[in-house]
Amino acid sequence: MATTFQLLTICGSTRAGSTNAAVLRTVAAVAPPGVVVDGYDGLTDLPHFNPDDDREPLHPAVADLRGRLKEADAVLFCTPEYAGALPGSFKNLLDWSVGAEAMYRKRVAFINASWAPTGAKHAHESLRVVLGYLDVELAEGACPHIPVGRDLVGEDGLVHDPETRRRIRETVTALAIHAPARQG
Repeated sequence: MATTFQLLTICGSTRAGSTNAAVLRTVAAVAPPGVVVDGYDGLTDLPHFNPDDDREPLHPAVADLRGRLKEADAVLFCTPEYAGALPGSFKNLLDWSVGAEAMYRKRVAFINASWAPTGAKHAHESLRVVLGYLDVELAEGACPHIPVGRDLVGEDGLVHDPETRRRIRETVTALAIHAPARQG
């Protein structure tokens, strides 16, 4: 049986034309053979987190998120920093993930695509804190800073710079090597 690696990518930006989204679309384009990329795009569909609603039947958008998290061998995030922290909608997604046992010991990484002088430092520090509460397995070797400016994104929404694409592919490979894959 062939081994496939299911990678769920989640963008923390809701902005059309986001460079973070471009990075994750590029992940799908450059992923090595055997890596199946599922790009999550339901961030804006999630209701505001309320612990009282964290029970069956779950809101359909929450059920979809948790189902996709469960099916994934690993999760790769790419999020910007807004006002010195994680974007609220992205933090909301993470809050809905806390109660999901699908995240327990899940292999997780993130790409910091910020080209700003601060490098989105505060957002990624906060992401590390939240991921600690999720009890995930953070793949440190797959959490690079790969600055991506709008000038590196083509009209097709992908990053075309060869060096940047190489670094993105290396990140996916590092994450896939260190996470168990499904037999299928």
